[in-house]
Amino acid sequence: MTAPPTPTMAAAPVHEHITDAMKAPDLVRLGAGVVFARFETMKVYAALGAVRTLLRRGSIVPGQTLVDSSSGIYALALAMACHRYGLRCHIVASTTVDAVMRAQLEVLGATVDQMPPSQSLRLDQERRVRHIHGLLARRPDYHWMRQYHDAVHYAGYREFADLVTAALPGADALTVVGAVGTGASTGGLAGALRNSGREVRLVGIQPFGSVTFGSERFSDPDAIIAGIGSSIPFGNVRHDLYDTLHWVDFRHAMAGAVGLLREHAVFAGLSAGAAHLVASWEAAHDPGRQHLVIGADTGHRYTERVFARHREALDRRTLRPRRIQTLDELSPPWSVMEWARRSHPMPGTAETEPS
Repeated sequence: MTAPPTPTMAAAPVHEHITDAMKAPDLVRLGAGVVFARFETMKVYAALGAVRTLLRRGSIVPGQTLVDSSSGIYALALAMACHRYGLRCHIVASTTVDAVMRAQLEVLGATVDQMPPSQSLRLDQERRVRHIHGLLARRPDYHWMRQYHDAVHYAGYREFADLVTAALPGADALTVVGAVGTGASTGGLAGALRNSGREVRLVGIQPFGSVTFGSERFSDPDAIIAGIGSSIPFGNVRHDLYDTLHWVDFRHAMAGAVGLLREHAVFAGLSAGAAHLVASWEAAHDPGRQHLVIGADTGHRYTERVFARHREALDRRTLRPRRIQTLDELSPPWSVMEWARRSHPMPGTAETEPS
């Protein structure tokens, strides 16, 4: 029996700051036509790109305090960017931020105001917005990063697009699959790739209960930990970038996350699990394309709610979405619709700049 070849080891770069080491994902092939981008904290791209751009413009200066709301991974990314560039950080944290994340933020020097427990994603997000308004009224010298609305958060993902181009040079027909969330990651990546001349199909994922793509009439309380949708409108979501939308409930996202670990030994978060589920179905129906799956974070903060319950997980290989033509047909637990890059009328934004 012939032994497998020993991989050639390239010299590892020496980084000037941990953010340089953390921002680039590990690219893992999950099967024919499917590559998984596994991040430790994907939003390092967004935070670094935004902070560098704002410093260059003179919109912020070293020593100033940056404040924003976060359910977790953006908070850590912003705290590390502030650490790198000599800025102060104040995080208004979701109830879902766990003790491990909070400890990291505090050791990095961030001030953390955490919202009380809530069974409602809307209540949690609205509390955070109100709290930020109160902070800014008392501290007008603070700079609100507005990750949900300021397009400056798109800037960092151009670097990720360059990495994808270098790693997958032969895949002219590329499908990007990832959670919509604030819109900056999937939108920023797909937009940068399309601007380079590449033919890119963008597949977005939403939970039920999110206003972003019209599923607010549904309730999925467990999805409060997903971080892939919103109960308030996000200005950074550019609806006309998305070709296809999948709405996935908590149990289906859990099936994808447990399946990803069981099948490929990849320990990733709930949004990554939903993306794995969706990309597996998409690739089976369009095998001629390369599919890039976005895994925004690791699975650590989902240990109790997802991985400790792995025996309850559905077998993702048995799951299928319901195809719909209009939002009126939308229903749990999993629906798919060709969005066709249309715009979407949104209600008035709930998060606005204070007067």
